[in-house]
Amino acid sequence: MATWSAPGKVFLFGEHAVVYGKPGIAMAIKPRVFVTVRKTRRPQRAKSPYIDGCFDAMGVIGSVYINSQIPSSSGLGSSAAVTVATLSAINDEFSVGKSREDIANMAFEIEKTVQKGRASPTDTTVSAFGGIVLITGGSRRRLPPQSLHLVIGDSMVSHSTSKMVEQVADLKKSNPKIVDPILDAIEGVSLAAIHHLSNPKELGRYMNMNHALLDALGVGNPQLSRLVLAARSAGAFGAKITGAGGGGCMVALCAKPILHRVAHAIQACDARAIVTGIDTEGVRKEKNV
Repeated sequence: MATWSAPGKVFLFGEHAVVYGKPGIAMAIKPRVFVTVRKTRRPQRAKSPYIDGCFDAMGVIGSVYINSQIPSSSGLGSSAAVTVATLSAINDEFSVGKSREDIANMAFEIEKTVQKGRASPTDTTVSAFGGIVLITGGSRRRLPPQSLHLVIGDSMVSHSTSKMVEQVADLKKSNPKIVDPILDAIEGVSLAAIHHLSNPKELGRYMNMNHALLDALGVGNPQLSRLVLAARSAGAFGAKITGAGGGGCMVALCAKPILHRVAHAIQACDARAIVTGIDTEGVRKEKNV
């Protein structure tokens, strides 16, 4: 048997815009998904199309056990982490010989199939490689890692990434003169933010701008807005939706001394707070328990 784990992610900048080839900046975070795969003569089909897709792509059959620290359907890349970790565990258990780059590419293709062509390579790249990644169209570039202190607020409101992406696509189709400039503005914010990754105060300002633009795209949610405002009021440098929106999570960038103050402010809004930071490892082999 083989056990591998992969980290979740937050979008610092550019969600939704990446679907249209604009740049996005995402960061791997500490919470992980752990996947154990073993050869077996009587495998059962998994209840997840992502896991089934992994076994189909590798051309093998086996059993799988998952333990996740990442809430599902929250915008924190849980499906990508499951896919990357499962492919890696299969690769190890069955000695398939795929590289980390191969795993990232295969995971993206599986996500794209499950999400009916609307997936971005962001989540699977970040989960496979860790660190901070700049995604532009089909290219992926790792940016210098930064010691950013984050508080994630889980609104506990479920959402569907594919539905939110479809909603933006419909709005773009019916109102291109409004939506196209918003997507261009998100691109501008992302490109400006790249030069301030080591300056949390300035980075927070750009996060606030990005949040306002996502709101303008209609992917906001009343509970997410409460959490964003609560985090800023508690002293966060900046706070925004992370992921598809419509529910799921927001992320706040803070100075280290006030992390728990911001977390308490988020919890006071009937939400779950996760204090976290960057994960630079990406997918990794774990000791079997």
